[in-house]
Amino acid sequence: MSHGVSQLRTDARQNRDRIVEVAGALFAERGIDVPMAAIARHAEVGVATLYRRFPTREALVTEVFAEQFAACTGVLDDALTDPDPWRGFCTLVARLCAMQAADRGFAAAALEAFPDVLDCDRETARGLAAFAGLVHRAQAAGRLRPDFEPGDLLMVLQANCGVDDSARLVTYLLDGFAAQ
Repeated sequence: MSHGVSQLRTDARQNRDRIVEVAGALFAERGIDVPMAAIARHAEVGVATLYRRFPTREALVTEVFAEQFAACTGVLDDALTDPDPWRGFCTLVARLCAMQAADRGFAAAALEAFPDVLDCDRETARGLAAFAGLVHRAQAAGRLRPDFEPGDLLMVLQANCGVDDSARLVTYLLDGFAAQ
């Protein structure tokens, strides 16, 4: 929970928690473009209450998906610590795509990379540098094709967006990424 939430009155905290819960459900179902008024209506609060707690859509998205973004960091860290860089690469791609497939709203949030989501510039730069290191290790081990570039991960995530059978797509993609 964000700093200062514990200082809210009980009813204000309940409203805030309900807004986050409802927004998460609507984002997962419809994507992050759900109108703020619809979120307020489903959370049974006024639009002014919603904006008092979350002055921008980005602030609401940040709060709703904070745990998922932290989970992405954990997936990356797990992949980096795997002694087999190819297995780490495959696990990272499969887990990120599974997370993306499970929640359409999170996929949109991740791909749009709102600037205030987990200090996105710093975290994105760290994540990309770490992923690039993993890519180079897997290529040096002769397991990942030499023409794969770290930026291709975005293409993978874009291809995975809205696919009915994400796991099958990922299997095909990983087979294609394997060095011959």
